[in-house]
Amino acid sequence: MADLIVNGGKPLSGTITPSGNKNSVLPILCATLLTDEPVTLHNVPNITDVEKLLAFFAAQGSQLTWDRDSCTLTVSHRNFDTEQLAGELPAGMRSSVLLFAPILQRMGRLRLPSNAKGCSLGIRELDPHLEILEKLGAKLSQSGDAHTLKLDGRFRAARHWPDYMSVTATENFAMAAVLAEGESVLINAASEPHVQDLCQVLVSMGAQISGLGTSQLVITGVERLRGGTFTINSDHHEVVTFLALGAITGGEVRVRHSVPQHFDLIGRAFGKLGVAIEHEADTALVRARQPLHIAAPFTTNLLPRIEAAPWPYFPVDLLPCMIALAVRAEGTMQFWNKVYEGGFGWMHELAKFGAHIAVSDPHRVIVFGARPLHPTIVDAPYIIRAAVALYMVAASIPGSSVVKNADTIRRAHPNFVGNLRSLGAEVEWGT
Repeated sequence: MADLIVNGGKPLSGTITPSGNKNSVLPILCATLLTDEPVTLHNVPNITDVEKLLAFFAAQGSQLTWDRDSCTLTVSHRNFDTEQLAGELPAGMRSSVLLFAPILQRMGRLRLPSNAKGCSLGIRELDPHLEILEKLGAKLSQSGDAHTLKLDGRFRAARHWPDYMSVTATENFAMAAVLAEGESVLINAASEPHVQDLCQVLVSMGAQISGLGTSQLVITGVERLRGGTFTINSDHHEVVTFLALGAITGGEVRVRHSVPQHFDLIGRAFGKLGVAIEHEADTALVRARQPLHIAAPFTTNLLPRIEAAPWPYFPVDLLPCMIALAVRAEGTMQFWNKVYEGGFGWMHELAKFGAHIAVSDPHRVIVFGARPLHPTIVDAPYIIRAAVALYMVAASIPGSSVVKNADTIRRAHPNFVGNLRSLGAEVEWGT
């Protein structure tokens, strides 16, 4: 595990080009298993989860050509050997659940991995995935402690209304239904930008999908999908991260390819903390020396708050960046994570800097901002944006701090330290 060594207190200013969206590239890579034709992807981020997935493909005989300098990857599964797989999926990668539908399409059989049930954010149940796949014709069996999914022939169309919006379950539904017999409908579908990205790629491969960006997907199955060339969209999480870093350090940061169509609610969340985000074409920017001040709501007997939930709510993954800003802002704000019960388990690390935070329950915290802070050593949880938020606070405090075990950031930011240094940060990876 690597640590971030931080010499903070310096405004970060400059221009950043974000990497491709981690949450888009992983399901899109899994969807390449649905065709034997070559698929070429541009703007592929060089991150650990991509490495693991490609190593899995290579072990089964897939042909891969990855030019890391140009971020271009070509995948061909024509020689994918199902006999080598034996039902095993990549270990240590939560997103391996995204392989469920494609592997069943290709093999007709899959042994469920025991390592796909949770992460540092809390329990992530497999039930929504199993309900969808069984509804579409797969059969679940158990022998001792082993659970196996089997599919006889093609998936069969179905209508399904899950308990809640799950991103990965929606993506599994889409990858199963595009080659199923008949018309499938998913009500209460997730609609995050990365779900839309996957569906748009599937449509370009020949799938028939309507309802993109809404909570209802209608998919008419086709006989086969083709290959093609596609570009991974920018990661809006990374765009927000660097804008927030500019705001918390008092610098001026511009982020190219900022997908401004996703920023209406995100921009308003920044505004609640006194930060104005501007857009010049597809570049987002935060101006220097903006005073961080929490805006009081018109209904004065309520705390100002930011609520995070499935899209089109404010994204849960970005809540830590807003919490870091609130630690520095004048005023008091409540944050409400409506998804993960473990999303606030790192608040005691912020307190080491001197931050004042009251944990109301597993889903809500209250931040009392603008308290005196000091540099210190903190331990990052295995949560990407929580590690980033700890760095944000450290970067805003003059003096030397250490964010230990911060290399989880590399799961989403392939060049985090390099980008920070280009903005004038004094930071390096330590051991």
